[in-house]
Amino acid sequence: MTKYGKWLAGGLGWAFFGPVGGLLGFALGSMIDSSVKVETLRSQQTGRGDFAAILVILVAAVMKADGKVLKAELDYVKRYFVKSFGEEAAKDVILLLREVLKKDIPLHEVNYQIRANLDYSSRLQLLHFLYGVASSDGHVHQTELDVIDQIAAGIGVLPKDAQSIKSMFVVEVDSAYKILEIEKSASNDEVKKAYRRMAVKYHPDKVSHLGDDMQKAANEKFQKVNEAYEKIKKERNFS
Repeated sequence: MTKYGKWLAGGLGWAFFGPVGGLLGFALGSMIDSSVKVETLRSQQTGRGDFAAILVILVAAVMKADGKVLKAELDYVKRYFVKSFGEEAAKDVILLLREVLKKDIPLHEVNYQIRANLDYSSRLQLLHFLYGVASSDGHVHQTELDVIDQIAAGIGVLPKDAQSIKSMFVVEVDSAYKILEIEKSASNDEVKKAYRRMAVKYHPDKVSHLGDDMQKAANEKFQKVNEAYEKIKKERNFS
């Protein structure tokens, strides 16, 4: 593991414990030199080490869902982490992912630990990334959707919020309305109110505690809300 990867091992707080910690212990044990001291601090505040670790575990669960691990999925994960943490850190994350993929993932227990320790905005960001992985090969398999649905429910994401994020990747007739969590019959005023509400919910500042890099990555959700709003405005011809 490179010096850039040490931030992951040394940056684990609550994620080092419970079922998540069990999986990470297996994976990190095969990657980190025995001379490296791993320091952990049990904290309710999620750092980017915790977020990256649980993201890797959930990604592995989604990738295993259809029985095959695709290069397109690995490439998507790598691009995301290159964008968020840099080239060297991304290499370490992919190594960690390959190790976690070898293990059975107790998803129910992992979900419970995440729900108990991770703030809601960060859980929404997790879900957004998982849909990105599932759709990275150009087709979202039903088995992958089923696993993501299970994760969403397990980590306590509200059904409307889960549908909103899903609609950013799985295009349907009313996707723009689903992203804003409204019906197509909503009035123009209701559309405007919904846009303001969702813009606040998905604002990148909501995950600022995960670091500037992750805040930038979260901007994609925010942009999807803007795109949905602009699409509806154009269809309805209002400003």
